[in-house]
Amino acid sequence: MSLTLHFHPLASFCWKPLIAFYENDTPFTPVIVDLGDEQSRAAFLKVSPTGKMPALRDDARDRTVLESTILIEYLAAYYPGPVDLIPADTDLAIKVRQADRFYDLYVQEPMQKIVGDRLRPKDKTDPFGVEQARAQLRNSYEIIEQEMQEKTWAVGETFTMADCAASPALFYANKVEPFGDKFPAVKRYHDRLLERPAFARVIDEAQPYFKFFPYNNG
Repeated sequence: MSLTLHFHPLASFCWKPLIAFYENDTPFTPVIVDLGDEQSRAAFLKVSPTGKMPALRDDARDRTVLESTILIEYLAAYYPGPVDLIPADTDLAIKVRQADRFYDLYVQEPMQKIVGDRLRPKDKTDPFGVEQARAQLRNSYEIIEQEMQEKTWAVGETFTMADCAASPALFYANKVEPFGDKFPAVKRYHDRLLERPAFARVIDEAQPYFKFFPYNNG
């Protein structure tokens, strides 16, 4: 098999390309990385010297592709399927890429700030930074609430890369800064994502690892 994906089932940024793979039934070999295991870590660093996941190795084209967005772009370019995650229309593709960056930078990143802080030693936490991250999430929810009033997916009526980004971002963000009743359109969109078969599969495969997520540590 040409494509090998190096990832961890709990990592939110790894969920993005997994959803893309499953949306188009693109065959690949999964390699779960355990950075706490010396052998697994050493092998992965040969693929991704920064130690960042996900990483895609394409032996047929002798290419290694890093970063979740670029990985989905690569699949769309060289291993396209029936679901056009990157629209052919230039203007629409720009909207998809813009939404993708929004969910990565303004939902995923503040969410990860909160999660990362929960994993720190108690004398190394950053309460001010966490509150800033929470404020960023609430602001992002307000933006999404307005955006999703009349849309099914992030950029209209078609599932795209933007929804691959939104899926893990909103799933984990809701764990650390719940939507509550203030953002009904955000919740409806989140629930539609959960019902998407490709995303449901990703969540199901991550189930054994959820015990490692710091749900209630502060």
